[in-house]
Formats: sequence, C-alpha cells, structure tokens
Amino acid sequence: MKHTLSVLVEDESGVLTRIAGLFARRGFNIDSLAVGPAEHEGISRITMVVPAEDKSIDQITKQLYKLVNILKVHDITSIPCVERELMLLKISGFGNKRPDILEIVQIFRGRVVDLSENSLIIEVTGDPGKILAIEQILKPFGIAEIARTGKISLIREPKINTEIF
Repeated sequence: MKHTLSVLVEDESGVLTRIAGLFARRGFNIDSLAVGPAEHEGISRITMVVPAEDKSIDQITKQLYKLVNILKVHDITSIPCVERELMLLKISGFGNKRPDILEIVQIFRGRVVDLSENSLIIEVTGDPGKILAIEQILKPFGIAEIARTGKISLIREPKINTEIF
C-alpha cells in the first residue's frame, strides 16, 4: 500500500539528506517527494509517498522522530485531504490532431503554456488520479517529455463532508 507522509522540519541544510538516508538504509523507496516552505518561517513541509505496509510506516515514523530537525510526522493516507500535483507534458509530431488535443486539455481544465508548429506544452494541475488519466489519454498523440511535481497534501478541516467534493 502507498502511504502519504506529511513531515514538518526545521529549515536547515542537510535535513532532506538525513531523511533520504534513513529511507535508503531501511531499503524503502520514495515514490514522490515535494518540499517547500510551510506556514511558519523557518519551517518546511515535506510530503512523501512511500510504498510500505502499515507496520513499516509506524517503524519509519518512529525513526524519523529520532532525526534532528524533525518537528512532526503525520501519516495522512486515510485522513480526508486535499491533494494536488502539477504536470508539464510536451506533445510533439501530432500532425492534424491539434484540435483533438486542445479539446482534451480543455476537458481536464489544463492549459497550453507553450506552442510551436511541431509541439505544445500542457500544464495540468489536479489530484494524482486526474494527472494519470490525462497522461494515459494523451499517450497515443505522442508524448515527448513529462515533468511532474510530487504530491502535496493538506488535511481537510474536521466536520467537512468530503463525499460531496
């Protein structure tokens, strides 16, 4: 199972290296990693997607807390969250299929951020499922390059019914 971990850390050099080293020593892969400033100055939020069993995640969480500069570790996998990713996708050599591609981009609420005679670059933001869906739909048109951010996530407020979103 893939787990999403939200980790608050002091914004000091070497923190990410220590975290990555911990995962490497334990033989865990990190599928997705996003790091950026958090709500308070000097604090960063790291969002990681890690394939692991529940027992292993508990062990990793305990080991993360032993590292210097770790403030809070939260497994948010089963908690209602807002999740987003950003993907840039370049399509080349599409011939007369441009109108079809533009229609798909519009349906997915993406936008064209660069256009030339032979290629276009599309920007899509959304939950990981949406990102995967547009990538699969556009694959037959000839994807030349893809760049994706890692997943970022924030926990929804309690008492909010997430089933209607």
